[in-house]
Amino acid sequence: MTSLAQDLTGAGMIRDSMREGLTAEMFADLASVEALWRAMETAPDALATPYQRFDWVASFVSGLQAQDRLRVLVLRDAAGRPAALLPLLMSRMRGLAVARVVGAKHANYHMPLYASRQAAGSSAEEVEAALVRAGRAAGIDAYALDHQPRFWDGIANPLGAKGAPCASDAYGLMLGPDAEATVKRAFSGDARKKLRAKERKLVEALGPIDYVQASTPESIAAILDAFYEQKRTRFAAMGIANPYADDDVRRFIVAATAPGVPHPAIELHALIAKNDGRVLATFAGAVNDNRFSGMWTSFDPDPEIGRFSPGDLLLHHLIGQQTSAGRRAFDLGVGEARYKSSICDETIELVEVLIPVTASGHLFSLAADTASRLKRRIKRSPRLWQAVSRLRKLRHS
Repeated sequence: MTSLAQDLTGAGMIRDSMREGLTAEMFADLASVEALWRAMETAPDALATPYQRFDWVASFVSGLQAQDRLRVLVLRDAAGRPAALLPLLMSRMRGLAVARVVGAKHANYHMPLYASRQAAGSSAEEVEAALVRAGRAAGIDAYALDHQPRFWDGIANPLGAKGAPCASDAYGLMLGPDAEATVKRAFSGDARKKLRAKERKLVEALGPIDYVQASTPESIAAILDAFYEQKRTRFAAMGIANPYADDDVRRFIVAATAPGVPHPAIELHALIAKNDGRVLATFAGAVNDNRFSGMWTSFDPDPEIGRFSPGDLLLHHLIGQQTSAGRRAFDLGVGEARYKSSICDETIELVEVLIPVTASGHLFSLAADTASRLKRRIKRSPRLWQAVSRLRKLRHS
């Protein structure tokens, strides 16, 4: 790994020597690839999730202070045109070099950024072979590429063709051109009636309320402070560790929601009581021009506030707001939940992809596949999942 970093620092990239098919370049810093990356993600025919936007990845990497572990893989077609880009973080596991897509559990999707729908038409074998060749040159033992959508915007993801199902899928909603019609499609007439009644009673109890998209330093700080406290209380009650207490994660969130950026990597929304500024619920999502992808939601833990369902009120408003903003899709991320299945009209099937490069990488991939299958069996069995949840509570009690 050290020799790779030195080579990349001096030469800027590694290109394989294939004359046909996909060729690979590996970059070791964001500055070297920024112009290419931004051009790819803004191309009119690009196929990408919000989590592979340059700004989202840059925020994540800077927050984790992991610039030295970053590798950005660019695949080019036979004519030399960029076809796909995959941001990776290197890690050492039992002495092996393992490459994973940037984002960890904070990214719902780890799909490559494809320059066009045509570029996404590469075969699984072509893409895998290019990754293996690049891995050999870069000293990578194996790729562990989880949360790969099998399809994205109706287009097959080459990396998803041979993967094993993830423990959980994700859930999405296609947004129409009319906000009111979209909200009516997502929420039944009875659900909308109940939410209107709860909103009316909430106003009677607390005074005027406001739906806010944070854009100033003051509003971002206030909403994040409330979010951290609401999550701290929630995770404590569940008896599990709070991932948002981590300083690296908070640095990432601050970078991704920074004010003054025309198109922040993460949009931050909240339901707020106007009289005292109390934050009743929050919702944040990774965004690009076409999609809002939910990353987290939180709500005030006070039972007196909870009876008004502030989280549901905010979600109801947000779907209409995102439709009006011109986005075509809205998703609620990975994991099963009643509110997701009742609102969403799309199940986004996710797979895990393990690509060994070396003999040691093959052994790692076998072990990782066994662990993934066990996790999938537990998550998809209510009885086993309840047992694991009880053990987690005992461990953190």
